[in-house]
Amino acid sequence: MRTTDVRLSLATQSARPDRPNEDFIGAASDVVVLLDGAGTPAGLKTGCSHGVAWYARTLGSTLLSAVTQSAGTLTEILAESIKNVASLHDFTCDLVHAGSPSATVTMLRRTDDVLEWLVLADSAVVLDTGTAEPTVICDDRVSRIGARYRALMDGLPGGSPEHAKAFRGYVETLRDHRNRDGGFWVASVDPLAAEQALTGTVPVDQVRAAALLSDGASRLVDRFALASWRQLLDLLGQDGPDELIRRVREAEYSDPDGSRWPRGKVHDDATAALWKFL
Repeated sequence: MRTTDVRLSLATQSARPDRPNEDFIGAASDVVVLLDGAGTPAGLKTGCSHGVAWYARTLGSTLLSAVTQSAGTLTEILAESIKNVASLHDFTCDLVHAGSPSATVTMLRRTDDVLEWLVLADSAVVLDTGTAEPTVICDDRVSRIGARYRALMDGLPGGSPEHAKAFRGYVETLRDHRNRDGGFWVASVDPLAAEQALTGTVPVDQVRAAALLSDGASRLVDRFALASWRQLLDLLGQDGPDELIRRVREAEYSDPDGSRWPRGKVHDDATAALWKFL
């Protein structure tokens, strides 16, 4: 087994200081876990008294504990963790409600000389394998489904009452496609969602670094087009995750009404981690 030194840097920031951060980032020896809770617009019910931030933190910490203690596959660990978290509030909350709290999941685990990855929904894992273009793993089913319904929302000024109403309608419509065939899959109350995650492995000696990104951090590339994936990795490596988030915020503040970059949320929770293999 090749001995590999690693260095991990991470940062997370809520979209607004008056709202809880609905992302989760955690790490242990040879494991990194990132979740992005699916925020619920004001006025929409979820059937849950705990909220999205609670769900992301609880599932994230459950996953982190489980993945450090189990030799099972990442898919198996995710399924069992979803089941366990559901059991924590199935007697107090309406888990069949279409708006039950949910989250994207990304995980990395190093086992011997292999790096394993799992991606469920639209957070991203980016692998720097030394080639000109990094390997980007992101489940794009959410964005492909969403593209059918976002025209009205995108045509309205961000931050306006009309945009907020259209955003609520957009989220309600997406709920009808969540965790069902032909739609998209996220972690919520159904353990079977774990089987829909993208998974794979790569030899550790082929990886220089690996990044995990919530979509609030990756929007510098995939929504704003202000950097390539290679440039994002270089930025993380040279200046760290805090600088990535700072540049995302700078772009957001430069376009407060979404006229340049139409989006559901003017600001989003942003989380990034970089795992360097030295």
